[in-house]
Amino acid sequence: MGAIADSRIARAGQRAAGDRPSLLLRGLRKAYADVVAVDGVDLEVARGECFGLLGPNGAGKTTTIEICEGLTVPDAGSVEILGLNWQTGAKELRQRIGIQLQETQFPEKLKVVEVLRLFRSFFRRGITVEESIRIAQLEEKRNARVGSLSGGQKQRLAMACALVSDPELLFLDEPTTGLDPQARRHLWDLVDGLKQAGRAIILTTHYMEEAERLCDRVAIMDHGKIIALGTPQQLIASVGGEHIVEFAVSGQAHGNGRVDAGALTAIPGVQSHRVDASIHQLLVSELHTAVPRIIAALGEQGLHLSELRTHSATLDDVFVRLTGRNLRDE
Repeated sequence: MGAIADSRIARAGQRAAGDRPSLLLRGLRKAYADVVAVDGVDLEVARGECFGLLGPNGAGKTTTIEICEGLTVPDAGSVEILGLNWQTGAKELRQRIGIQLQETQFPEKLKVVEVLRLFRSFFRRGITVEESIRIAQLEEKRNARVGSLSGGQKQRLAMACALVSDPELLFLDEPTTGLDPQARRHLWDLVDGLKQAGRAIILTTHYMEEAERLCDRVAIMDHGKIIALGTPQQLIASVGGEHIVEFAVSGQAHGNGRVDAGALTAIPGVQSHRVDASIHQLLVSELHTAVPRIIAALGEQGLHLSELRTHSATLDDVFVRLTGRNLRDE
């Protein structure tokens, strides 16, 4: 990662990196016929920040990213990237940003080193092909043909292609989708290294754990709007509870077979109740006092617990609380 860090420092004086944010969106709007995909989005991403844009399919995040990447023209609003815009600075912007798509198709008979030489030829400046291979940890696959690479290795190759220009702003569109846990964590380590080198990163993902692990701040989109914005810790704190109590019931001694949600949310410290695939979820702020009362209340309703577990609140719980659905819901 040394070459990237060194080149970043060398260019700091040329562009006064701290003067302007890496990305600035104001009043962004895009509609397709009667469907409003992006509805008045305002965002600001600082230099050197890893920023996560989250939301279910149809939330508007893909359209927002495509506008930022210069692939889609907005109906209204402004887009400023590295102090430039696509109307007057497109040629320069293409030299200064990097893009990794969710899935990239490379010619399968080309070798890894040949693919990177091709991509490096598109840019006036950047890092060497050998450096990009080292950063992506593809040394052993340097002369391997693309068709022989695993899914994780192909994603690392796509990342290496996005890095050959030594970009100041990097767009990563669901970079770990479809990868096994080991390959996903390998990509996380790579992104961590880019953050340490001062790279500004905009990450879209369907994995809340990934966003919590990598992002300095996250924005949650739904129905074309930003519905929450902050650090992962701030958003988790905003739901009003610190823990999640999950339980399932297997039977009852009396009654109509339903959990009385009102009796549970009336317990001090219980903030909310929802059901997901027959698992009841309670957001609670005082776990040690709430759990005994929850068990007692279920007993009074004649219900028998078949499962009971607790965990700390996560970004996924934030999303469910704000939208009533899980991040990966269609």
